[in-house]
Amino acid sequence: MKLLPNPVVSVIIVSWNSKKYLQTCLDKLAAQTFSDFEVILVDNGSEDGALDEIQDWHRLPRLQIKKLGMQQGFAAANNIGARLASGKWLALLNSDAFPEPDWLEQLLRAAERAPGYSSFSSRQIQLNAPHLLDGAGDAYHISGLAWRNGYKLASASHGLQQKEVFSPCAAAALYARDKFLTVGGFDEDYFSYFEDVDLGFRLRLGGEKCLYVPEAVVHHIGSASTGKRSDFSTYHGYRNMIWTFVKNMPAPWLWVFLPLHMAAILFFAAYLTIRGQGKAIWKAIFDAIAGLPKTIEKRKVIQRSKSTKWNELWKVMSTGVFEPLQEFLRRNQ
Repeated sequence: MKLLPNPVVSVIIVSWNSKKYLQTCLDKLAAQTFSDFEVILVDNGSEDGALDEIQDWHRLPRLQIKKLGMQQGFAAANNIGARLASGKWLALLNSDAFPEPDWLEQLLRAAERAPGYSSFSSRQIQLNAPHLLDGAGDAYHISGLAWRNGYKLASASHGLQQKEVFSPCAAAALYARDKFLTVGGFDEDYFSYFEDVDLGFRLRLGGEKCLYVPEAVVHHIGSASTGKRSDFSTYHGYRNMIWTFVKNMPAPWLWVFLPLHMAAILFFAAYLTIRGQGKAIWKAIFDAIAGLPKTIEKRKVIQRSKSTKWNELWKVMSTGVFEPLQEFLRRNQ
């Protein structure tokens, strides 16, 4: 296939100490059935020599490596990649997410058939437990909590239908590059965690929609760099959750659902304190409060420019009062 001057897709991979997984990720991209794409590999200050093994690696016709001198966070590194990109579409892929050969082909086929959508979410299957889903797009609850649809459900029977979801999980997602840049990309104050939900919310407020594409499959390890249930993920996840709710929830819903938001925070603060992560969760809460003046300024800009109708947003949010608790209990059985 003859490559055009500008590729259709720019695949962005942010690598941080990902030596164990990066080669496999790139091998999977080299095997894609759709070939008109570039790969922008943003090394986020790695110290494990991950790039040393791919410097002379030429199986990808377009591979651009951007080395950052220090760890700048997942959000900032992806934004740098997006600014370097020349494709119409941005495909974000974690270094520990290994796509099936037709992953890009299926995402682009969905984009062609659904022109009313500007972002697309992949079907994520747990690499180390392939009988379980890792996610089928992101859900956002009126309390401000969010989760991956179908996480830990049987992959043989769940997440098989194409449907609209609140937002894509950025571990393996496709965005229209112009829409991504128009809303400012990821909020770099987040550093990492919840930045994809926040971006999805801002796109929603601008009238954009997200489609889950079950045919676009990746096998995902998840939290390979930071660790699941680590203090790092707890701190950034809950701090950024609070900021996302304050920034994006339209009035009067912000005030209507604020008691539910606070109740959810206090519940998980108590639970995590009992689990031994009290320092991380309470620091997240206090730092989120300290950052509220800046968050409120961002809110003013976001809310002034929103164009979506409240009923359209309501249709794609999770609204059951006890839904987060049910999801929590199911995952912790």
